[in-house]
Amino acid sequence: MEWTVEEQEDKSRVDRFLADATEEFSREYLAGLIGEGRVTVNGETVKKNHRLQPGDQVVLEVPAPQPVQIRPQPMDLSILYEDEDLVVVDKQKGLVVHPAPGNLEGTLVNGLLAHCRDLSGINGVLRPGIVHRIDKDTSGLLVVAKNDRAHSELARQFKEHTIERVYLALVHGQIQEAAGEVEAPIGRDPRDRKRMAVNGQHGKDALTRYRVLERFPGYSLVELRLETGRTHQIRVHMKLLDHPLVGDEKYTNRKNPFGVSGQMLHAGALGFEHPRTGQIMRFQSPLPAYFQDVLDTLEPGRGSADRTQERSPK
Repeated sequence: MEWTVEEQEDKSRVDRFLADATEEFSREYLAGLIGEGRVTVNGETVKKNHRLQPGDQVVLEVPAPQPVQIRPQPMDLSILYEDEDLVVVDKQKGLVVHPAPGNLEGTLVNGLLAHCRDLSGINGVLRPGIVHRIDKDTSGLLVVAKNDRAHSELARQFKEHTIERVYLALVHGQIQEAAGEVEAPIGRDPRDRKRMAVNGQHGKDALTRYRVLERFPGYSLVELRLETGRTHQIRVHMKLLDHPLVGDEKYTNRKNPFGVSGQMLHAGALGFEHPRTGQIMRFQSPLPAYFQDVLDTLEPGRGSADRTQERSPK
């Protein structure tokens, strides 16, 4: 994979440059490739903190996929669709998507390997098949690649932002506008590297569109559409609006009276072009019981949106 550095990318670190250019690879994975000498700038190997200049030629050599070495673990998975190229899963709240150092078992990947045993190896031994992720405490839809061809094509669609992703969230406060959007760049929080934040200097462009489905005293049920796919994008953007997600322990200290751990966020719709056939695929997931139970405890407030509409993404 080759790139020419543009003026606006002047003095960017090579590891950050590659992370921006190749969203299908994690920054940690790319740092490992740099350390192995698989990245060159103008024909010379570099360190990960090497600063780029306009006109530099950057070349990345991606090694052949490594064999998967994760233990398959049978588990009860909600699989909405499967063929020779991909699997669409409706993930339950509390399930980690892929193994990580120190947490190698009990993840969605472990369960998928027990189910189908053939997953793409592009993302290495710990994240086979994983084209995109949702957080542990976010429920809902994921597409997983079963071979490298499908993985590469789906990754292209994510990179070009042609994937449809619609979420439902319960947020603090009554949002007065019927609909709106948040456009603010997201990057690492300079004060806490485990959090993301609106970051105008080092963040990536991020756009979230929202629509209020229902209002309750002190809360709103919101439909959110991701036009980009940054880490924690919805959680950061709703915090920026001063309407953080209920239960979000990372981005708000507001009280959560509902006894549900983790953010109230559900990936309710997912649409993409099939990587082999080109057919448009679209899947929906109804609100899970934990989410519906919380809504059932709330009474609609004055000015509520039409309560007769379905609580599902459109």
